[in-house]
Amino acid sequence: MLKIIAFAAAAAVSTGALASAKCEAHPKAEWMKEADARAKIEAQGYVIKKFKVDGNCYEIYGTTKDGKKAEIYFDTKTLDIVKSEIEK
Repeated sequence: MLKIIAFAAAAAVSTGALASAKCEAHPKAEWMKEADARAKIEAQGYVIKKFKVDGNCYEIYGTTKDGKKAEIYFDTKTLDIVKSEIEK
């Protein structure tokens, strides 16, 4: 029984790790400044409700220029989109 519980807990942790975005790890000195990143993301038409650092990614919660809810992970150096979930 204990082995089953340990396996289930390990599977839950593994699943969570797979769900998060995998951004390349850049030295902090090479990261785009948060204010610049926000400005460039907003210039693309996104409305940012929440902006945060998630591991090696910049992550936003907000809406697209079409008003659809969006959760998007960006590379901290290049601002390339690494993962996005946009409302259909």
